[in-house]
Amino acid sequence: MKITVVTLFPELVEAVAQSGMPRVAVERGALSLQTINPRMFAADRHRTVDDRPFGGGPGMLLKPEPLAAAIEAAKAEAPSAPVWLLSPQGARLDRDRVADLAQQAGVVLVCGRYEGVDQRVIDRLIDAEISIGDYVLSGGELGAMVLIDAVARRLPGVLGDAESVAQDSFEAALLDHPHYTRPEDWSGQRVPPVLLGGNHRAIDAWRSSQRVQNTARHRPDLFYGQGLDARARAELTATWAPEAPWQTNEP
Repeated sequence: MKITVVTLFPELVEAVAQSGMPRVAVERGALSLQTINPRMFAADRHRTVDDRPFGGGPGMLLKPEPLAAAIEAAKAEAPSAPVWLLSPQGARLDRDRVADLAQQAGVVLVCGRYEGVDQRVIDRLIDAEISIGDYVLSGGELGAMVLIDAVARRLPGVLGDAESVAQDSFEAALLDHPHYTRPEDWSGQRVPPVLLGGNHRAIDAWRSSQRVQNTARHRPDLFYGQGLDARARAELTATWAPEAPWQTNEP
């Protein structure tokens, strides 16, 4: 997969490929990361990429000419790749969007800066706006890095065990179960006995129950619109009241 990032700070984005799963993905040939700096397409000797907004107001906007030229250069190398703008007004990045992107050959990520991007660039060249949360960052680079990491770990051959993805939080609309390692007794807190008994059927049942209970406790909104099956309802009966949010179709 090839990810091209249009950014004024290429050194920041390139750092994501130096550690963790993105580095493994690059080393194993599953991921190719390229950056393109709009300053290289600025026409004046100062390499100006921003200007004041029409109508007044605070901040500066990225000028359309250098930004559009950088995006078009990225598209020239990957004509079929979608172009995503990292933006606080975009659709929320979630598990399904990451999984779908990991199946594609590539994507162009555009990082805004300053007060934003000239709307004409968005109307002409952007296929989707993506947000990593309801807050504002100084630019889209950190959002792009989050997306790159999330996608990299889903690429074939990157994780040592493919089951790691299948058991992640948000897979099957559930959070992950608790995890434990040695020692068995730490500061008086013991590992649940079921994990030490070697009965894999019992361990699977315990983990399944814990995933449901963790989701109900921390993110019951994940159940909205899909409800719970009979087994999951039974697992929750002893802990929560019968009339609970996950039994409805509306938040």
